[in-house]
Amino acid sequence: MIRLIGYFFGIGAFLLLGVAAAVAIYLGSVTKDLPDYEVLAKYSPPVTTRFHAGNGALMAEYARERRLYLPIQAIPDRVKAAFISAEDKNFYQHPGVDITGLARAITVNLQNFGSGRRPVGASTITQQVAKNFLLSSDQTIDRKVKEAILSFRIEQAYSKDRILELYLNEIFFGLNSYGIAGAALTYFDKSVTELTIAETAYLAALPKGPANYHPFRKVDAAIERRNWVIDRMVENGYVTKTDGEDAKKQPLGVNPRRGGAHLFASDFFAEEVRRQIIQKYGDNALYEGGLSVRTSLDPRMQIAARKALQDGLLSYDERRGFHGPVKSIEIGGDWGEPLGKVVSLADVPEWKLAVVLSADGQGVEIGIQPDKEASGKIIAERVTGHISAKNMQWAYRSAAGERKSAKSPEGVLGPGDVVYVEPLAEKGEYRLRQPPKVQGGLVAMDPQTGRVLAMVGGFSYGQSEFNRATQAMRQPGSSFKPFVYAAALDNGYTPASVILDAPIEIVAGGQVWRPENYGGGSAGPSTLRLGIEKSRNLMTVRLANDMGMNIVAEYAERFGIYDKMPPLLAMSLGSGETTVLRMVSAYSVLANGGKQIKPSLIDRIQDRYGKTIFRHEDRTCDNCNAADWGNQEEPVLTDNREQVLDPMTSYQITSMMEGVVLRGTAAGKITLDRPVAGKTGTTNDEKDAWFVGYTPDLVAGLYLGFDNPAPLGRGATGGSLAVPIFNNFMQEAVKGSRPGKFVVPEGMNMIAVNRKTGMAAYEGEPDTIIEAFKPGTGPADTFSVIGGLDQYVPPEEILKNSPQANQAVTSGSNGLF
Repeated sequence: MIRLIGYFFGIGAFLLLGVAAAVAIYLGSVTKDLPDYEVLAKYSPPVTTRFHAGNGALMAEYARERRLYLPIQAIPDRVKAAFISAEDKNFYQHPGVDITGLARAITVNLQNFGSGRRPVGASTITQQVAKNFLLSSDQTIDRKVKEAILSFRIEQAYSKDRILELYLNEIFFGLNSYGIAGAALTYFDKSVTELTIAETAYLAALPKGPANYHPFRKVDAAIERRNWVIDRMVENGYVTKTDGEDAKKQPLGVNPRRGGAHLFASDFFAEEVRRQIIQKYGDNALYEGGLSVRTSLDPRMQIAARKALQDGLLSYDERRGFHGPVKSIEIGGDWGEPLGKVVSLADVPEWKLAVVLSADGQGVEIGIQPDKEASGKIIAERVTGHISAKNMQWAYRSAAGERKSAKSPEGVLGPGDVVYVEPLAEKGEYRLRQPPKVQGGLVAMDPQTGRVLAMVGGFSYGQSEFNRATQAMRQPGSSFKPFVYAAALDNGYTPASVILDAPIEIVAGGQVWRPENYGGGSAGPSTLRLGIEKSRNLMTVRLANDMGMNIVAEYAERFGIYDKMPPLLAMSLGSGETTVLRMVSAYSVLANGGKQIKPSLIDRIQDRYGKTIFRHEDRTCDNCNAADWGNQEEPVLTDNREQVLDPMTSYQITSMMEGVVLRGTAAGKITLDRPVAGKTGTTNDEKDAWFVGYTPDLVAGLYLGFDNPAPLGRGATGGSLAVPIFNNFMQEAVKGSRPGKFVVPEGMNMIAVNRKTGMAAYEGEPDTIIEAFKPGTGPADTFSVIGGLDQYVPPEEILKNSPQANQAVTSGSNGLF
């Protein structure tokens, strides 16, 4: 008997050794190609990049996987408890694999064998980390064995908190959100520290299968699973029974957060920053790098810029008449359903879409587009309103002959027409609106630093994503003239130099060019100041011709208006194409005393670890980081910017452009409590209307025009269209700031001159002005005209009532008069 027992024992031992050997061989084959779990120490998941305004407000977020990485210390205990209760209640006790849980899962699966039910898993949080980071999701024995082996190794290499940190930052929650911080924002628009018990439990329910517990399509299943998690939290002692019962009574309360721009009116700005980040660092850095981008945007100024430009575009567009309804829909049944499907301008929240229900001579009855629930479902409530005849009278006129003009509301709109309306103060009353066809761009900049404080690229980003402030290449027209005059002042001319304003013919390439002043006519010999104040084309052409277009081209390139400007005389009148941003940057050089600037929308960029990898500010300060105070001198910022224009020239051209605002083409239209300089611009056939201007502390510029250039209409000039927009914007932008003055450079001579002749004025002489002259220069002693013999005007006509009337008239440069 003993021999038989020994025999069976030997066979058993042999079989056991064989099985052990087989298991060892199998494990050896499985483990020989296991991934290196040490890569977890260098875990760098794709993280959301975030843009912030200058005041720190969140502007926009960009990510392929919406994830914000949180260290375990920043994750509340309640959140940890919810996931441990839902996924692995023995997490802090097991060595990587929960043997008890595994045995329980095997038992349940054996009981369910053949029932068609999905097998119950027993993966611990550590095993899920191993699978998510290092393995595939294949449902195979090999993968499960590898997962278990890696789990044991991970537990030996990392602390429990580190493993939980990896898990909570990696898992997918649905709705393109990854990690607990991203999920909290995506589902509830909250930080993890603000989550309630019910919200935390719902998020802990999602890793099992986000699609199975969708907050809108699978509401009952989502609530059931959430409540199960709450029960586990109560059972494990993380939540009291009373709090748990209260949490289970709460609705899901999911409020999905939208992507893209979050700060009102910042869409164009954010999109331009997005393009620059991609250009500088590439797609992956933007969508996966977790960059923190601090922009130069001033939210208050941005809202003011948006409103000023929108009001200006709408004012012009409504004077042109009604374009017709957005579309027409059937209103026989529930008009709310088809109306709810019409896409509105999301970035114009002041307006609402409405459908015409009926129209008569007194007005129009409308149905307002119903709101949508968070799920996207149209709400059941229907709201109606009324547009009175007086609130749509502007629409009686048809735009560009699209239809016959009407005499009453019923001639404009009919049942089923979908239009935009704006609520009025009186309840239930609305005003008819329409997105304008005319467009424009506006930029505001700090002239000392080049920081772009506001940017509007059109009426609505929802209407068109094309940024007319940075992407539209337009002719600046007369707004380019200050740079012709600046070149002249830098090269021997003075503000009192006299140029002939008279017809001229230019022959080039066998063709004759006959430029004209706006509105025709000419004024004869006039000073440079008068030429820029009244925006005289003929004077500008003569000046550029006398000076040489190569000099003008060099200055235009120096100021960054053009990369390469052809030295053609027509370019002196702004016939080349450039952008609003470039023009505002160039004017900033005039405003800051001639210092070169680099326009920037980005102040600073930090990587995911908080290290600064880009800073716009390149001025240096050697003693700004002193360790302690030792009665040393105040530190001084070293300004290493290039001086691209003589500061005296900068002041002279600024003074001349103050005259544009006070007496010239912008006279009477700018009402600020501080000095303002600027220049209007109107291109041929009134296709573009410009104004760029500045105070000592702020530069702003804009244009209006159709995207496919077409005439704006007779009288549609920079002075009539662009200047009022500039004024409205600046009124808000400078509100609350202390007025400053343009600084006169030391050494300049301020001399009274005759406004017409440019010669020194005698005491008490009428029509004089104080003009700024550089050292060694001053008013001419004799009357000299830059012009042509064939355009000669008798000087006595100009010199009436002047003591210089008996002085000789001499030839100007190049023998011109």
